[in-house]
Parts: sequence; C-alpha cells; structure tokens
Amino acid sequence: MQRLNVGMIGGGFMGKAHALAYAAMPMFFWPARAIPVRHTIADVSDELASDAAARLGFARGVADWRAVIDDPDIHIIDIVTPNNSHPEIAIAAAQAGKHVICEKPLARTAAEAKTMLDAVEAAGVTHMVAFNYRHTPAVALAQKIIAEGRIGTIRNFRGTYLQDWSADPNSPLSWRFQKKIAGSGAVGDIATHVIDMARYLVGEIAAVNALTRTYVTERPVQNSATDKLGAATRLSGVPTAPVDVDDEVMTLLRFENGAVGSLEATRNAFGRNNYLTFEIHGSTGSILFNYERRDELQVMFADDPADQRGFRTIYTGPAHPYGEGLWPIPALGIGYGETKIIECHLFISAIVEGRQPSPNFRDGYINEVVADAILHSAEQSGWVDITV
Repeated sequence: MQRLNVGMIGGGFMGKAHALAYAAMPMFFWPARAIPVRHTIADVSDELASDAAARLGFARGVADWRAVIDDPDIHIIDIVTPNNSHPEIAIAAAQAGKHVICEKPLARTAAEAKTMLDAVEAAGVTHMVAFNYRHTPAVALAQKIIAEGRIGTIRNFRGTYLQDWSADPNSPLSWRFQKKIAGSGAVGDIATHVIDMARYLVGEIAAVNALTRTYVTERPVQNSATDKLGAATRLSGVPTAPVDVDDEVMTLLRFENGAVGSLEATRNAFGRNNYLTFEIHGSTGSILFNYERRDELQVMFADDPADQRGFRTIYTGPAHPYGEGLWPIPALGIGYGETKIIECHLFISAIVEGRQPSPNFRDGYINEVVADAILHSAEQSGWVDITV
C-alpha cells in the first residue's frame, strides 16, 4: 500500500487535530487509499518542535519550515499556522511539487488567497482547505437531500456561528484579535465556516449587506508563545494592547439562484460554545442542523400527512454519508475528531486518484472574496456584489 509522508507546519491545537486524523484515518476507512506517515513537524523553535514531534507522533521536529518543504521524502505539506503565514508556506510547497492542505481561512484577504490558488493550479498539485464542518455526516446528508430535490427550490438560508470564548474582556490577546496576523476577527475565524456551509448547501452568494462590531477594544497581552484560546483563560494585572478586528458580524445574503438568507457570527455570546447552525427552507420542505447536536439532522417535508407534519429527527449512522467508515449504530457519537478523519480520508483519496477534493483552494478563495465583501459592506453600510 502506498505511503505518503506528511510534513506539518505548526504544532498547536490544529496540529493535534490533524495528527489525530493521520493516525486514525486508516483505522476508520480501511483499506485506506494510502497510509499517511507523520514524518516531520516544524515549530518556531527546536524545543517546541521536539515537543510537538513527541506529542503528535512525528518522527522528527525542526525549527525551520523551509527544511520540511525542501525534504524530497515529504509528499504532503500540512499548514496549521496563523493566517498571515499561509501564503508564503503554501506557495513554496506548491513550487516544490508538494500536495497541500491548509487550515481555514485560506488567507487574510482574497488577494492573498488568489496567489495561493494560482500557485497550486500552476504546479498541478492536489490542494485542500480545511473547512471540516461540511464533512459532518448530518451536513453531508443535508446536501444529499437538497441535491435530490426533496425540499424543492431553496428559498431561505439562515446560518449562525456563536461562541463565547472571547466574551470576557480579560481573555488574552490571541493573534486572532490582531488584524496584521488574522486579517479579520469573527468574519475570518468563524463566519467563513458559515459561508462555506451556505455555498455547499445553497449555491454561490451574489451579494451581501453587512454590519460588524468590536465590543472589547483592548485585551491583556499574553506572555507565552502558545495561543491562549478559551473563555477559561483570564489575565489580570498585565499590560494590554489594542484589538483591531471585529467581534461580531451580521449580514444579509442574496444567492445567485434567487434564494435569500442571513448570517450571524460572534465570539462574544455568553452561553454559546460552538453553536454552528443552519436552517434552510425550500418550496417543499425544510432542514435544520445544530453542530452542538451533530449526530442529528432535523427535516420536514411538505407532503407529509397533515397529522404528522413537523420536524423529525434523523440520527446519522452507517446508512448515511461516510457512515461505512465510522460507528456501527446511529447516534453513537460523532465528534470534531471524526470530521478531521473524514477530511483526511477525502484528501488522501484525492491525491491517489489525481483529482481535487472538496473544498479546495478555489473554495477557500471564493470564501475569502465573500468575507472581503462583508467587511467592505460593513464599512460602507450597503449592498456589495460578489465578483470572483
């Protein structure tokens, strides 16, 4: 069986999620199309790289990401670093002939994302952007139901992504609050997941009309290289620095196919942990999903008998998308890790088959075009058309 050596850039939380997927994917989707091998990981120092290699199961760790790309034994470059470093690493990887998977958002801006897309297309390598939530079996089932026409013509999409990890003003100044690194706040960090869901399920977005808000204008400066993300982490009695990105975004959506919709995303909603939801209404039915209950998809079909009309709950399992590789009975439990395992399976399969997976860098670029338009709309207080 073919073995594909993986070079990972970055050893934080997302590195852990991706490393887990490389280890577990062949166990879930056997026989695997190829075996991903955790070959080399790069972090910002020799000490951190060695620690990351030990924690995440890589054969070696290095402090220079260029050494990973230059290694002729490595086939895949996995980018799990802050947003500002994505373009340089991805372009270098493509030029070296490596297949590339990059965490979302693809870049800080659409212009940066376009340089990455151009590079991978020119090199002819396989590329993927890690919008893993669309691989949740219930979400893939929703897409299947829509594609089969079971809810008719889509009329309305309502999407939210609400979290509370930054609602406390004493939570530390993560790089996610700094425009020069992140590009934007809630828009790039979590709203892009909803944009990806909307495009995956409904179709291309034609125009947006948005507003954004920043509620916490300065935060305590952390004294660690490790990104402190989470409402449980609080700092006091330390210097503060400005926040220059958005905390919340709300936008209306117009789709190319005539559907309308709305999107709301915030990291300042006390009581919401990872509340990623969508509700889709069609001419013959509706679909409802809440990621915090990710084994469940709620559906309603207009042709149900009058005494049985209303939402019913489908618990995903072996009969549903990706079910053959997961757990043997419905509702046994799908977690974040499983979505990354599915993502790994799709990426590795695409490499072996010589095709592009979904979502790829083109999707990542289009999502950034929409995100830029949302920010532009909020600045000028009006509708902005999407031009790709």
